[in-house]
Amino acid sequence: MAQLYEQLKLENQLCFPLYACAKEIVRRYQPSLEPLDLTYTQYLVMMALWQYEEQTVKELGRRLWLDSGTLTPVLKKLEAKGYVSRRRSAMDERSVVIAVTEQGNELCHRAAQVPTEVGDCVKLSPEEAAQLHTLLYRLLAGMEEESHGTQK
Repeated sequence: MAQLYEQLKLENQLCFPLYACAKEIVRRYQPSLEPLDLTYTQYLVMMALWQYEEQTVKELGRRLWLDSGTLTPVLKKLEAKGYVSRRRSAMDERSVVIAVTEQGNELCHRAAQVPTEVGDCVKLSPEEAAQLHTLLYRLLAGMEEESHGTQK
């Protein structure tokens, strides 16, 4: 019976250190993002838009693992700040296309130092960081496969 409860110990969970690390890293982004007037989620959206430029809300949500209920208010705030524009797709009026504005592209230059500033808090060798990166993306890919398998 004791072994059954062994799996419930916090230190035996994979989810807990992932959660705690994610929470701490997001917290460490705040001092770098505050001068840019961005939240962490807004920063993620802007990075995806700087990299992939114009895309639909659906594509952006899939890329960032965010549902439209989370993404829509973030996009509205970014639009109010002048960083993005939203418009209906000419090919499918049900789709909303998001694009970076000139002001949003200027923000990219101001944000360029953020990864280095935050990266300094991660106490891993470059090899360890690369290995963790690979493992996390493998974990996400497995979850994506599973979710697509259950939606069929």
